[in-house]
Amino acid sequence: MPPFFSVIVPTYNRIGFIKTCIDSVLNQTFRDFELIIVDDGSTDHTVTIMEDYRGKGINYLFKTHRGVSNARNAGIKISRGVYIAFLDSDDSWDENKLKITYQYTEKFPDIDIFHTDEVWYRRGKKVNQKKKHKRPEGNIYSDCLKLCCIGMSTSVVKATLFKDTGYFDESLPACEDYDLWLRACVDREVKLIPQALTIKDGGRDDQLSNQPGLDKYRIYSIEKMLKSGRLNSLQEQQSYEELVNKCTIYGKGAQRRGRSEEADFYYNKVKEYKI
Repeated sequence: MPPFFSVIVPTYNRIGFIKTCIDSVLNQTFRDFELIIVDDGSTDHTVTIMEDYRGKGINYLFKTHRGVSNARNAGIKISRGVYIAFLDSDDSWDENKLKITYQYTEKFPDIDIFHTDEVWYRRGKKVNQKKKHKRPEGNIYSDCLKLCCIGMSTSVVKATLFKDTGYFDESLPACEDYDLWLRACVDREVKLIPQALTIKDGGRDDQLSNQPGLDKYRIYSIEKMLKSGRLNSLQEQQSYEELVNKCTIYGKGAQRRGRSEEADFYYNKVKEYKI
């Protein structure tokens, strides 16, 4: 019998966080899961930490450094679970995360994507989330256009989703989650589990979400959706509007920083896509 959940944890040089992350999975009250750690070529002796977990049934895969999308894809491809639960190595879970998610999967068997609320910490202090960060549910494609509204460490999806939607886009150095949720939510409903079952640590320079210029990757993802032939007329209009908005903002930012050629490139996209 395959496990009900495959928990996939990609990691790269997170020796200060990985133990808390792993322990939060091993301490789950729901036990029918496999844990896959995909080490994306860490150089900080993460492998030494993993020695402490020898015999705990963890599938530890060490690979050449090729980025988080490649790491998650590697985990997905060797997973055996009916559902896949993602957890970033600097985050952790409430001990009942999988138990409560299992109950929701039983109650809503037709749903492919589940996510939960989060508790946020920045440099060790709890921070309040803004109104725009309220987690949506239902048909959320329009919400996904504005920002990444499903946190990876909160998400659980049916393993079959990737056969239909495709894997994480390995050409993206960041915003790979934004890209996935656009593709996955264009024709699927999402169910929110309204409990803060994920603890997220943020505010550090080493996090991909804190890198500058991320909107260029989101622009790329929206353009992919517009070329996909999968959008209905309303989704197409919403995509064009958000694309113009992001290109305008990015163009202004590039111009302000003296990158006139890059600014012109995105201003030309505004002219091309404005409806």
